[in-house]
Amino acid sequence: MKLPRTYTLKEIAHIADCKYVGGDEHPVTGINEIHVVESGDIVFVDHPKYYDKALKSAATTVIINKEVEAPEGKALLLSDEPFRIFNNLTLHFSSKQTWKEEANPEIHPTAQIAPGVVIGKNAVIGAHTVIHPNVVIYDNAQIGSNVEIHANTSIGSHAFYYKKEDGKYTKMHSCGSVKIENNVEIGSGCSIDKGVTGATVIGEGTKIDNNVHVGHDTVIGQNCLIAAQVGIAGCVIIEAGVTLWGQVGVRSDITIGKDAVVLAQTGISKGLEGGKTYFGSPVAESREKLKELANTRKIPGILEDIKALKNQLNAN
Repeated sequence: MKLPRTYTLKEIAHIADCKYVGGDEHPVTGINEIHVVESGDIVFVDHPKYYDKALKSAATTVIINKEVEAPEGKALLLSDEPFRIFNNLTLHFSSKQTWKEEANPEIHPTAQIAPGVVIGKNAVIGAHTVIHPNVVIYDNAQIGSNVEIHANTSIGSHAFYYKKEDGKYTKMHSCGSVKIENNVEIGSGCSIDKGVTGATVIGEGTKIDNNVHVGHDTVIGQNCLIAAQVGIAGCVIIEAGVTLWGQVGVRSDITIGKDAVVLAQTGISKGLEGGKTYFGSPVAESREKLKELANTRKIPGILEDIKALKNQLNAN
């Protein structure tokens, strides 16, 4: 998320109500998660395992719960609760979703918006796009040209992102967006979550069936085919030309390579190379998995043969 202007480190520390290490005029231009940070951004880290990754990232301001030396060109915001500080900052610069008549989304005059559609502020809808009844489009969504979104789909709901402390879950405020490129079709009853601070992207020409879920910050490439009841977790990269057949489940933070095909009811627990067909849970190349299943079916017969052989040997 980019800030409305460049802030100084001193201003940000005042808003966050925490100490800082660095020059008063150190510039801050955005707030982002580690996987999408750029120079000028704030990122947070609250576990020693990830200190080094955060301090060496492109982010130039790090919220951290340990007093360390700031790397050259970077500044620190010091807090015992980096998650809370990060959350407070995102809430300060991006308010919670509200639904107001004066949202005034930018809708191309050739777009067709059916009755019952609700559209949030700063949303953009392109030329010749068709939005069917009861679709909900949250703030900041960008929908391209020649897109069709079928009834009862949600575009831009909050990320499923919580931190567990003392047996309770604290929600991370989502201030990102959804970007749907040209010539995309999305079926009925789908949910596309916004990015936490960046964008969830549906690439040009991709077709999504009914009852599909796409998690926060996932990027789906061009001309992909996603069948019904697929569930895709957050921060997944799906490259161009990928096909996911019905009820495929995809874990977070992996990449599925270009032109991969994943057969129905597969559980994807690791990254997949492109240009191959996959099946099963745990996932494997389909030919190997089907051979494995065929051989498994032979086991009862083999056991019967062994039993018969033992009986014959005992009889002799």
